[in-house]
Amino acid sequence: MPIVAQLVQQYLDRIRAEHADVTDGRLADYIPELSRVDPEGFALSVSSSDGFVYESGDATVEFTIQSISKPFTYALALDRIGQCAVDARIGVEPSGEAFNVISVDEVTNMPKNPMINAGAIAAVSLVPGRTADEKFDLIQEFYSGFAGRRLEIDHQVYASEKATGSRNRAIAYMLDSFGVLDGDPDDVLDVYFRQCSFKVTSTDLARMAATLARGGINPMTGRRVTDGAVVRRTLSVMVTCGMYDAAGDWVSAVGMPAKSGVGGGIVAVLPGQLGIGVYSPLLDAKGNSVRGVRVCRSLSEQLGLHFLTVARDSRATLRAVYEPVDRIRVYEAHGDLLFCGAEQVARTVDRERDRFDVAILDVSRVDDIDDAARALLAGMSATLRAQGKDGYLVDPDAVIGTGLTAFGSVDDALAAAGR
Repeated sequence: MPIVAQLVQQYLDRIRAEHADVTDGRLADYIPELSRVDPEGFALSVSSSDGFVYESGDATVEFTIQSISKPFTYALALDRIGQCAVDARIGVEPSGEAFNVISVDEVTNMPKNPMINAGAIAAVSLVPGRTADEKFDLIQEFYSGFAGRRLEIDHQVYASEKATGSRNRAIAYMLDSFGVLDGDPDDVLDVYFRQCSFKVTSTDLARMAATLARGGINPMTGRRVTDGAVVRRTLSVMVTCGMYDAAGDWVSAVGMPAKSGVGGGIVAVLPGQLGIGVYSPLLDAKGNSVRGVRVCRSLSEQLGLHFLTVARDSRATLRAVYEPVDRIRVYEAHGDLLFCGAEQVARTVDRERDRFDVAILDVSRVDDIDDAARALLAGMSATLRAQGKDGYLVDPDAVIGTGLTAFGSVDDALAAAGR
């Protein structure tokens, strides 16, 4: 693993370790099969917008997607039949109620949003298909496009959910009585139980989130799974409704569109930047992973990932990369350099290290920088020295102050390099 990637890995390992001893919460025992999972499972995966994945903990452990499926089926319905047709059956307002409440909007008789069970069941009914199997096949293909691999269901969990799904049957027949469902309620429910039973890992969730972050393009495969308009609508509803009646706390503290599932997973999206997948099966009273919520809060706080910083970080980029003389490369950044931008800058320098003997990082046009970005760039300095390279910093306003030798201009840095 490149040294810069190791630095990011250390961040993630430390953040996960901060919460490893938390034992609060309980397994989702209302689905018998979920009560048999290992309560100690704990994983964190992060995918950058270019598809580079970091993993910490039990990232290869599979668990069932459960309610994290909801935004993806909603996106599929939007993709295939259009927003107007979906809006005619499913609202977009926060419910302020538990995810499995048996209720609809008092005026429209529609589900209040697609992130609660009523809305998710309605969304399944809107997926095109003459039979339940045709609907399911379309859902499986769509989810797999987001994950970058074919996802399969856990048949034992599927059977367990189907055998104990009386509340969901009540919801489906209520929706049918109001004319909301397209198709036979039992067929719709069968697809719904199957979609909740897909097996995923934390890395699958991170890649699915990164596909949303890229506006519907899977950064690993390069495939466009859906379009930007569908992604915008889906992320908007995730912001306001994805964490159920804890959505307000989540938005203010974490600030990323997200969705949780009673299997212990959380998927979170930083638009344009990265995707996060977390797994820990012990749940709080609202059905969210206890350690998962805490990890996401720590990631947001320590790495500056609140979505209100996205407008700043989106201005942080490598304005130019050039070679003024042989074997010296200048990396010219501008804007606000926060964690996501610094990670990509540092990884770019690390990837190109065989092309230069001297690297000059010019941050004279950088407006602001956070502590996480400073640490990554300081690590880049150590990386270069360990590889027998020289690294210089053009930082006339001392915005960074890393271990790199700083100069007031590129010409000064070139002179110091003897060029």
